[in-house]
Amino acid sequence: MSSFSYRDRALCVGDLPLAQIAAEVGTPCYVYDLDRALENLRRLRMAFPQADIHYSLKANANLALVRALVESGVGLDAVSGGEIFRAIRAGADPAQIVFAGVGKTHAELEYALKARVGWINVESQGELRRVAEMSRPFKRRPKVALRLNPDVHADTHHYIDTGHAASKFGIPVLEAQNLLRDPQFNETLQIAGVHLHIGSQIGSPQRIVEALKQVLPLFEEFPNLKTLDLGGGFPVSYTGESVPSVEDFAEAIQPLINGLAIQLLLEPGRYLIADAGVLLIEVQYLKPVLNRSEVEVIAVTDGGMTELIRPALYGAYHGVLPLKLPSEGSPRIATQVVGPVCESADVLNQRAMLPPLAEGDVLAVLHAGAYGAVMGSTYNARPRPPEVLVEGGQWRVVRRRESWSDLIELENGLDP
Repeated sequence: MSSFSYRDRALCVGDLPLAQIAAEVGTPCYVYDLDRALENLRRLRMAFPQADIHYSLKANANLALVRALVESGVGLDAVSGGEIFRAIRAGADPAQIVFAGVGKTHAELEYALKARVGWINVESQGELRRVAEMSRPFKRRPKVALRLNPDVHADTHHYIDTGHAASKFGIPVLEAQNLLRDPQFNETLQIAGVHLHIGSQIGSPQRIVEALKQVLPLFEEFPNLKTLDLGGGFPVSYTGESVPSVEDFAEAIQPLINGLAIQLLLEPGRYLIADAGVLLIEVQYLKPVLNRSEVEVIAVTDGGMTELIRPALYGAYHGVLPLKLPSEGSPRIATQVVGPVCESADVLNQRAMLPPLAEGDVLAVLHAGAYGAVMGSTYNARPRPPEVLVEGGQWRVVRRRESWSDLIELENGLDP
């Protein structure tokens, strides 16, 4: 059950009315429920009690949220030097950071090596050679995992399907075998694991099973491999549709790895935080639709693709709810919820069935905790919104609203 529900016709996070936050902080505004994120983490740990869990920063890298997750005992998965920097600032032990990503630069790898991150997940032969050469001056052998590409589709949106042969991610299994047989890398590296992340919103546990059957023989041939990093990809239901549970994934995966002397590592992101966040937006104008073919009214709000780009980028669905429910029996109107950005793609929900709205009404865009604020932009010179963290019924602003001055702070060239 979602932590966002109605109490006395007011949409609340736990017992706290979201309208209270909107009134004090303003809109647009992100709200995260830490208790919900920690409950999702608890469920994942119950399903995979033997796994080391590393939260994927790319889903939501807010420092206060990340620090709370670190304090709960998780490691972190970073895909850039900036995310490593952010992880360390949030209090993470560098030894509990996995550095992944397909295009690591020389500067990023140098920073990771100096910081002594726990793992570097290598995505290509060229990267492996670079890491091996860069490790020499440090006179220690960093732990490396080879990210494999098993040529398996994840039954998901093609933008987040990362394990097929045409994807930019990972090393083909046969090429990885040859690299593991090459003794030159053992001088400067500990190639001690494999990384297997076939995508996000994985449609069926059988896709991971299919991929695992291709890579598990490597653990028999190369006894130096001790860690299996399965990445993330556990799906979240955005529309109320049925999706496989983490228990379903555990039931499918465990029989394949039971009895193997390997450490399992997971990198959840969306699964932990998506349903723990909402984006609050305020209706600015209402525009009747004359033909009324699909929607009756367009609600123009103060939040859009600059705050939440997933609908424009992926055609992703995000439910929308009013912060105040009208009396029972009130009609529902097919409403297109749009933002203020000068793009026709700036639509948050194509057809939300909502009660009659008025200017000034505040709406909540659901499942906005993952890939929301972290993918935000300042397009149209729109300052990024504040972020609020709720814990135990108490809330605090953990990122302030940007100002117009913030938008030009880094620019120069004008006379004083």
